[in-house]
Amino acid sequence: MTITRRTALIAGSAWAGVSLLPRQVRAEGKQVSLAFGPVSPVYAIGMIAELKGYFKDQGLDSKLITGNAGTFGRQTLAAGQALFAHGDASHPLQLSARGKPCRILLATEMVCSYANIMVRQDLYDSGITTVEKLAAYKRAEGAKPIIAATAIGSGTWVFGTYVFEARGLGDKVNWVAGGGPNTMFPSLQTKQFDAIMAPPSWMVEVAKKGFGKTIYATSKPGVFEKDFGGTLPVLVIYTLQDTIDQDKAMVQAYVNAISRAMAYVKATPLAEVQALVTPKYFSGIDPDAVSAELGFDTSTWAYDGHIDQASFERGAKPWYRKGTDIPETKYEDAVDMSFLAAAKAKTK
Repeated sequence: MTITRRTALIAGSAWAGVSLLPRQVRAEGKQVSLAFGPVSPVYAIGMIAELKGYFKDQGLDSKLITGNAGTFGRQTLAAGQALFAHGDASHPLQLSARGKPCRILLATEMVCSYANIMVRQDLYDSGITTVEKLAAYKRAEGAKPIIAATAIGSGTWVFGTYVFEARGLGDKVNWVAGGGPNTMFPSLQTKQFDAIMAPPSWMVEVAKKGFGKTIYATSKPGVFEKDFGGTLPVLVIYTLQDTIDQDKAMVQAYVNAISRAMAYVKATPLAEVQALVTPKYFSGIDPDAVSAELGFDTSTWAYDGHIDQASFERGAKPWYRKGTDIPETKYEDAVDMSFLAAAKAKTK
């Protein structure tokens, strides 16, 4: 079955039961699943681990479950339909605050690739080339400009709203849920949206189609650091604390596979990584768009998965604000680096 960005992956059934194995015992034949959304190169690490056979090497039968927005992973994990989720670091914090304690196991992104802002082509051509100018723009009926995140509460929403609030412009724009690219792109083209939050692959596609231009790009040196103070956990692999308590060996095996996939990406030419994932997952996406997104993380940070206390605490700026419903959380209550440390020790 060929999977494109517009097609959700067919997932296996939810985890039916777990065994209480000690950490040192290798997981055998475990059915596990990773939930995320949408099917975008920004979430490619699970796809890479699958295609390279790293899950199988750990005795895991892994399935990928996808939706149309980053919040899908959080919702699927909370519903017990997946054992792991890949998404914005705010999601496990939100779940923990709602009575489902989670632990972040590693980071797959420490500079936000989806905090980029694109405006309609006609607005850009008329001189709206900065965040400040966008906030000052008024629609024909005098309404505030409409900016679309993938979903309200998603990572694009968390980072996008912060960018405007940091400039004292939070009350100058209206936010809506835009969904995936097949709703985002035409809504920008038809002027339903004045701007959208966009990962690198969307930036390439939107520009090529002539629908819009980028006015805020986190890949440019100093942009992310200026607003956020440095790197912080953006995209993470996380799980419920209950899962860790019930089956540490399985969790360790999963982190081993993901860590190995990250090491592969870091050491492998981008073209080779792209050739690996494109046939099954991205055959319907512009190759330049896939390349832009796959290359973002290796060009902006160490890509080692590690989250230290200082970087976690920098997340306070976007996370702990009105509307996010996230209480201040201690590093040790949210992050568990022990599995990543063990995975790295094993590969040395």
